[in-house]
Amino acid sequence: MKLRQVSDWSDFVRGRCLRELLEQGGPGEAPSRLLASPDRQHLLLLWNQPASHARVVAFQRLGADGADLERSWQPPQPPVVGLLFLESPATAVPWVLTIIWEHGKTELWRFVPAVGWHLLQSLELCHGARARVVSICSWGAQLVWCEERPPLDAQLTPERRAFRYCICTRRLQIGEQGAQLSPLRIVLHNSPVYRVLASPSGVFLLPTPATFQGVAKFVLIWRPENADIIIAAPSKGCICTKALLPGSEVDFKKLLLGCVGLLANMDPLDIHSCVLSGRRGLLLVSTAGAVELVQPDGVWRPIFDFGGSALAPGEQVQLKVFGDTLACFFGGALYLVDLGSRQLIEKKVLSTEEVLFLDFHAEEEEVQLLGPNGIYSLDFSGTDREEPTLVEMVFEEACKYYQRRSLSSSQLTVEKLKKGDMFQAPIALSSILCYSLASKDKRPRALPEPYAKLLGTMQLELQSYQKLEFLKLCVVGASESEVESYGEALVEQELGRLLHLDLNKENLAYLNAIFSSFPGASWKAIQNHLQLQQNGDGVLVARATPDVWKKILGGSVPGLSKQEEGPLNGMVPLFELVCLLLHQFKPKWLPQFVGLSQEYLGASWTYGNKEGPEGAVPLYKRALAVLPRRSRGSLADGEMEIELLLCSQRPKAILQAMDLLIQHGRWQRVMEAAEKFSMLSPLLNKEIFTILLRECSQHRDLDPYLDKLWELCPANLSASDILSILQQYLPPTELDPPPFLPGGSSQLTVGLLKPLLHRLAQGPPGQDEIYAVLQSPTFPPPTPPRQKKGTPKAAAQEELTPFQNHTHHSLREVV
Repeated sequence: MKLRQVSDWSDFVRGRCLRELLEQGGPGEAPSRLLASPDRQHLLLLWNQPASHARVVAFQRLGADGADLERSWQPPQPPVVGLLFLESPATAVPWVLTIIWEHGKTELWRFVPAVGWHLLQSLELCHGARARVVSICSWGAQLVWCEERPPLDAQLTPERRAFRYCICTRRLQIGEQGAQLSPLRIVLHNSPVYRVLASPSGVFLLPTPATFQGVAKFVLIWRPENADIIIAAPSKGCICTKALLPGSEVDFKKLLLGCVGLLANMDPLDIHSCVLSGRRGLLLVSTAGAVELVQPDGVWRPIFDFGGSALAPGEQVQLKVFGDTLACFFGGALYLVDLGSRQLIEKKVLSTEEVLFLDFHAEEEEVQLLGPNGIYSLDFSGTDREEPTLVEMVFEEACKYYQRRSLSSSQLTVEKLKKGDMFQAPIALSSILCYSLASKDKRPRALPEPYAKLLGTMQLELQSYQKLEFLKLCVVGASESEVESYGEALVEQELGRLLHLDLNKENLAYLNAIFSSFPGASWKAIQNHLQLQQNGDGVLVARATPDVWKKILGGSVPGLSKQEEGPLNGMVPLFELVCLLLHQFKPKWLPQFVGLSQEYLGASWTYGNKEGPEGAVPLYKRALAVLPRRSRGSLADGEMEIELLLCSQRPKAILQAMDLLIQHGRWQRVMEAAEKFSMLSPLLNKEIFTILLRECSQHRDLDPYLDKLWELCPANLSASDILSILQQYLPPTELDPPPFLPGGSSQLTVGLLKPLLHRLAQGPPGQDEIYAVLQSPTFPPPTPPRQKKGTPKAAAQEELTPFQNHTHHSLREVV
C-alpha cells in the first residue's frame, strides 16, 4: 500500500488560502468536519470547536467559477450541528447544501455555475422556541433528528431530566425556487439523548456519553421501510421489535417494558468511535480496540480487535469504509481491515499526525486522506491483498490443530509457528494456496518439487475450494430471487465438506449456523447426502455410506471439556440437527429414520462402547429431545412421541408408549401395538398382558377387544395367577350394592372372564382346583347360607336378595 498524492491544492480556486487554513493554528484548531460535494468539485470545511473561529468555508476546483461561500457566527449564535448534502433530482443542480444550527434554523444553499453559491431558503425545523437539535441526519428525503425539549419545571430530578428528548422527522421537498417541509412527526418521545446516523436500511440511534447510563446499554434501529423499531444489544442481538402504526409515535419507557429484566443485567455500551458501512450497518469501536458491526436487523458481529492497549484515553480515532475495507487511523498509523475475512490487510505508519479522512456524500470504492499539503489516495497497485490474509488464516488454523494435539501447556502462537521453520506443513500449504489461487500473471515461475507433487494431489480439493468461495461471493451479491438457488448450492457443498472433516467444536457450531439460517436448503442437502427416499412399499430407505453414518451418529465432540460435553455448550449434535429437519419437513419419516439409525448402530457399535453416540444415550431419546416442549402436549407431537417410543424396540419404551396410548384412550391402537410387540419376548408379553388386564378390571372400554386380549395370555399363566392380578386392581366392594348393576357400569363380571377361564381350563388336569367350579353342573353355585350374627359387613349382606348374593359372591369367591 502506498499513498499517492492526487491534489496539492493547485487545482482549487483559492488553493493557497486553503493551505494556510490547514497549516495555521495549534492543536484542536483543525477542521471538525471535511465534506466533499457529490460532484467532487467543492470541498467544505467546518470549524465548530470552542477554541476556533466558528465558520463554514467552501472551496471549489478550477473551472467551477462563481461566488464563494463563507458563513461564520459568533458565540451568541448556537453552533452548527449538521452539514448535509440533500438530493434535488428535479432541478438543474441535483443537490443542495444544508446547514442546520442547534436552535433548528436551517439554510439551504445551492451552487449555480457561473453564478456561485446563493441562499435558496431558510427554514425552521423545530416548533418550540426552547427546542434544541442535538444530532441530525438525512434518510432519503427525510430529515431525522434528536431534539431536546427542556421542561418548564426546573425542579425535575436528574433521572426525569434525562428523558426530555424525542426523535423527530420531517420530509423536505426541494424544488427549483424553494423547499417545503412536511408536518413534524415524532417517532419516539420521552427518550434519552441519542446520536442519529442514517444508513440505506434505517436510522441508528446511538447512545452518547450524556445518555442516562441505565439505558445506554443498547442501540435502537428505526426502519421506516419496515415501520418498526429494533432494540439491539451486544452478545444478544435483536432483543425485541416494536411495530409502528401509520402516524403513531412510541413512548420510550413503554418500549422497554418487555425487556427491563434482561437489560438490568447488562453493562453500558463501550463506544469510542463509529462509522456507517453502507447497507452492512454501523461499525462501532470500543475503548479496548474491538470493532463490531451492528446490522440493520439487530445482529451484532465481531469484526476485528486492535488489542486492549491500542487506544489511549482521549485518543482521536478516524474511521472510513470504502468497498469491503475499513480504514482506521489513530496513533499515527493507518490500519486497513478486510470486512469480509475480518483480517488485518496492512498497517502503515504515516509521517504526519494531522491527517483527516475526506468524507464523501456516498460510500466510495477508495479512501482519500487530507493533510496540510494536499489530498492523498491509497494505492494498492503492485501489492497482493489476498496473499497475507490467506497465509495468516492457514497459520491460525495450524495453531489450533497443533494445540489440540500438543502435550505442552504453553500456548502456541503464529509467531512461534513461523519461527525457525519448525512446522513445514502450514508453510507448504500456504505456498501451494498462494500459487494456485493467484492469477496467472502474478504467479511465481515454479513451485519447489515437493510442493508441486502436493499441488497435483490437492488439485481437485483446490478446485472445489475455489468453486465454493466463488459461490459464496455470488450469494453475497445475489438478488433476493437468486439467493434461494445459490443458498441451496452453497449449503450442499458446505455440508459435503464438513462431513469429510472432524466435527470439532468450531465445525459443529458452523453446522448449527447453516442449519438455522438455511433450513430448507439444509433439508435438501441432508436428503442428497443420506439418499433418503421411500420405496414402493412406503418404507424409508437410506443408502448413505458408512462414513456418513458415522459422522451423523458419531460420539463426543473434540475440543469440549467434560463439563461442556453434556449440553455441547449450546450446540446441537448432527443427529439431532437431522431429526429437527425431519420433524419440520417430513415428520412421518422421523420414526423410520430413527429405526434405520438403530439398525446401522447395532451393526457398527455396541451401546456400551465409548465410540458410540453421546455416551450410550439411546437414539430414540435423542430424537425425543428435539420435539418442541411448548407443543409437547399437542396431538401431533403426542403421536410423534408414541411412534418414536415404539420404533425403539426397547421394552421400557414400548411400555411407556402403551401407557400414553391408554391415557389418550386409543384402544384399537393399544391392541395393535400389543399384538405386534408381545411377540418380541415372553417377559414383554407378560407385562403387556398384565397392563391390559388391569385396564379390564377398571373399565369396559376394552370389551370389544377381549377376544384378541385373551389370545395374548401367556402360556405360563394359570387361572389363579389371573385372579390374583385382578384382585389387585378390582375396585372396592360396595357395602350395599343395588340388586341390578346400572347401565354403563365399569364392574368386571364372571361372564366376561368366562372365555379366558375356559381357555385356561383346557390346560393339564389338576393344574388348579378352580376349574372344578366351571365344570360343575350346578354352576353358578347356590346362594351361601345367611349368617344370623356377625360383623357390620355381614349384617349388611344379610339384606341382599338371593340374586344379589349370587352375582356378587360368585366372582369374589373365585378370586
